[in-house]
Amino acid sequence: MSINSNRDNNLMAEINVTPLVDVMLVLLIIFMVTAPLMMQGVDVNLPQTSSDPIQAGDDHLVVSIDKRQKIFLNDRPVELADLLGKLAVINRANPDQKVYLRADKNVAYGLVVRVMDGIKDAGFERLGVVTSPEECEEEQKASDAS
Repeated sequence: MSINSNRDNNLMAEINVTPLVDVMLVLLIIFMVTAPLMMQGVDVNLPQTSSDPIQAGDDHLVVSIDKRQKIFLNDRPVELADLLGKLAVINRANPDQKVYLRADKNVAYGLVVRVMDGIKDAGFERLGVVTSPEECEEEQKASDAS
């Protein structure tokens, strides 16, 4: 009888982690499958240079111009007039914000200059131009052929 009374007085303080592990594995699989689908961007064929890459973080604004001369602000399409207004509002909120300009190498130079001028008129002092690293001639010919 004393054995049963001791057993009733002792509480079991263990946590069953098996359901938690199962849920975490399911979430991991879901994120692994959906993450590549979430990666969207503007297809821009950047000009190539031999300069060192710039480390850009998520807090930077990216203005992109694709080969069809459509303008994007952080992957969202905008018109040039709307872009300038949005940039002015952003600059008032955060004047130290960096802006990076990504333009397709086949875009007219005049449009790129107008966008750069608009960024400067919005009050941004820190403007970077995004390029891709130079490839050797054989790699470039192979990519142009495909």
